[in-house]
Amino acid sequence: MRSNLKLVVNNTNNKTEEKHFFEKDELKIILDLYAKMVSEGSWKDYGLSISSKQVGFSVFRNATENALYKICKNFKPKNKNLKYLITDTSGKIMKNSYDLRILLKNTNWKKLQK
Repeated sequence: MRSNLKLVVNNTNNKTEEKHFFEKDELKIILDLYAKMVSEGSWKDYGLSISSKQVGFSVFRNATENALYKICKNFKPKNKNLKYLITDTSGKIMKNSYDLRILLKNTNWKKLQK
């Protein structure tokens, strides 16, 4: 009696799958800002969106409304100043920077809402 055994090898072309998201320190910076804005009563809710090109942190005044802004991290920006973005609801870039901390610190959120 002969047994038919086959060796199955996971053929993934030796390409490791990259996982894209905010790094721990980036998320802490965003969540610290979020906590401050919630305590001021400006923001009430948030949502996360992830694609192969970017990850976004959307902020809402109310859960039933459209997002006020989206804080985005581009994974492969065309230039270094497009690494981090603040966009409006239609995706228009309102501010951008190569450094998340500088971008968020130098943004006047009350003025941006008008």
